[in-house]
Amino acid sequence: MSNVAVPKSESLSVAIVDDEPLARARMAAMLREMVGEGIALEVVAEAENGEQALALVRQRAIDVMFMDIRMPVMDGIECARHLLHVDPAPRVIFCTAYEEHAIAAFELRAVDYLLKPVRRERLLESLKRVKAEPRHASDADLKSAAVSRRTHLSARVRGELRLIAVSDVVYLQADTKYVEVHSHKERVLIEESLVHLEEEFADVFVRIHRNCLVGRNYISGLSRTVLGEVSVILKDRSERLEVSRRNAASVRKLLKEL
Repeated sequence: MSNVAVPKSESLSVAIVDDEPLARARMAAMLREMVGEGIALEVVAEAENGEQALALVRQRAIDVMFMDIRMPVMDGIECARHLLHVDPAPRVIFCTAYEEHAIAAFELRAVDYLLKPVRRERLLESLKRVKAEPRHASDADLKSAAVSRRTHLSARVRGELRLIAVSDVVYLQADTKYVEVHSHKERVLIEESLVHLEEEFADVFVRIHRNCLVGRNYISGLSRTVLGEVSVILKDRSERLEVSRRNAASVRKLLKEL
């Protein structure tokens, strides 16, 4: 293999995301060989799962992310969806042993979908595609791409991407064009529809009002005022959330089932 000196300013910064150390090492070795094929790149970071990958893009600019799909903590498909909130987002090339995720991958504008074991020729083809295609910024249509249900919600807080585990969300409350996410630790705003969140997480949240969804596991009981107004009592929290007359029956039914 010939050694080609590449100016740093022209190099693609590359991250490898895979939960298997040997797979990361093999990909890194193959990428180094690509320099000999005239592809200017530098492997600048590695990660073991999608959550670590998102932490990487908060620390530095990444041009291309080679990412496995089936990983613990957060899989590659969900990570790619969260990356759509990063501007500009890294180009993603999925590297996986499974074919069935290809449709979801390309709905997220993946540059390519490589099957393991990755062949050298296909890797070179993918990198040339990255060089040829313009970098896409995130947009609303991509943020709502149809993928499997998420384990985290993502928000931009002071310009940075913040992840909130769905299991930590106590309630969601509509606020004009935003939704307020109230978790154990914080309150953040996300640009999502309460209706879509209700559909996606139908078994996690229950609607108590036209503007509010509450985590089923965080409902302690109901209270009633002398005027007959019903509110939800939350576990380990002082606030009371109004239950509309329309939703009161379904909330009572849920409490009997819990």
